[in-house]
Amino acid sequence: MTHLKNILAATDLSSPSRQAADRAARLAHTARARLRLVHALSAGTLARLQPMLGLGSALEQTLVEQTGQALAEMATELGAARGATVETALVQGAVLDEIARQAEDMDADLVVLGARGAGFMRHLLLGATSERLLCLTTRPMLVVKQRAHEAYRRVLVPVDFSPWSASLIDLARRVAPGAHLVLLAAYDVPFEGKLRFAGVEDTAIEQYRVQAQHAATQQLQALAGSANLQPEDWTPCVVRGEPSLAIVEQEQECDCDLIVIGKHGQNMAQELLLGSVTKHVLAESTGDVLVSTATQA
Repeated sequence: MTHLKNILAATDLSSPSRQAADRAARLAHTARARLRLVHALSAGTLARLQPMLGLGSALEQTLVEQTGQALAEMATELGAARGATVETALVQGAVLDEIARQAEDMDADLVVLGARGAGFMRHLLLGATSERLLCLTTRPMLVVKQRAHEAYRRVLVPVDFSPWSASLIDLARRVAPGAHLVLLAAYDVPFEGKLRFAGVEDTAIEQYRVQAQHAATQQLQALAGSANLQPEDWTPCVVRGEPSLAIVEQEQECDCDLIVIGKHGQNMAQELLLGSVTKHVLAESTGDVLVSTATQA
């Protein structure tokens, strides 16, 4: 297991994004990682101001300088509070493009942002904007919803036994090295509705359910073994039902403060970025969500 080395935290200087930056600083301190705090001045915002202020006006320059000062002050406060070295980057341009560019520039192992914000992140997770950002970068993205009072304690990792499942466990251990993992496998009887329509008896369908549960449990044990998880490191969670609902339900049932999900898989995760699972989890989960954007297992 490799440790985090470079972390990028995007901020619009609002209170929710400060929570995200604080979480990033905590992670950087624990991993002794490099942390870059990025604020992007939207080209659209500056363009709208120019008719009033004038191109290259003193007021426009003052706006840039004051924003840079506020960013530097946030970095200083975080560094003092969390024992982390925080560098800053004030950039101008298309916000999401600039975040992705900064992540590539520093070879970020993790991009951290708040679930809500005052400016460009106000609706970041509510539609096409979030999908675009997730598609723009191949870096894991941590969406912070809660104030970081402590390190992550329990992490929910939904798996579907595709080649990407093992990488989700590795990512969870990198971001939350001291946390207890809850490995979630959601199962169901294939074509159960069609079986009922064909007149298959309930006792037979129930037997198929038991078989599916047993198979999922065995696969979960094998996955944990291949990831070198010790019995005290993890808890199995095998439930029947639709994955997106099961994830949110088990987050509460298992008292987890972080969910780790991926965009690749053979069933529930196959269309995760553009389908309903990610949208549902990001919208309905209580705790933070870590999305793996890896394109290879």
